[in-house]
Amino acid sequence: MNKISREWMVGFTLSVLAYSSLFYVNAWLTTHLSYGIGVNWIYLPAGLRLFLTLIFGLSGAVGIAIASFMICFFGQFPFELTTYIGIGLISGFAPYLARLFVMRNISISSDLSNLSMQKLAMCILIYATLSAGLHQWWFAVRGLDETGTVNHFLVMLFGDVLGAVILIGLIKYGLDLMRRPKST
Repeated sequence: MNKISREWMVGFTLSVLAYSSLFYVNAWLTTHLSYGIGVNWIYLPAGLRLFLTLIFGLSGAVGIAIASFMICFFGQFPFELTTYIGIGLISGFAPYLARLFVMRNISISSDLSNLSMQKLAMCILIYATLSAGLHQWWFAVRGLDETGTVNHFLVMLFGDVLGAVILIGLIKYGLDLMRRPKST
């Protein structure tokens, strides 16, 4: 297996495992903060979606899409294979589309070396708007009960932004702890 294939598989596998795990942790932590089907006031996996697609690119997006499809298939959504496929594609490719947009229009380098807090905030807002909009549009098109309204869009947007900020803050805090010089 060549280096590119190996890197792609690592990104894909880590994305599937990390996204699936955090989805269920978030469901457990925020069980009482659900606004409706697929809409949470705090959605930590939103930050992970953005993080994984910024780091791994297409392999991260595909991993998230597969994980999201499987979560829907075995989860809370009414049975409809087409709905699951759409949710999976939106979950994986909304952050990837946001990644492509910000890399081209906000001058973020592919290695993320120039990712400032302002650029990260723009990434989060662009991703959250795209994700919430596409999800709610898809829910409305598929005719899911009590979904697809402006209120659902706004709550999902808020939950995605808040979840991304919390998750990225936790990651930064963890990295800062690891970098602290050990006192002797």
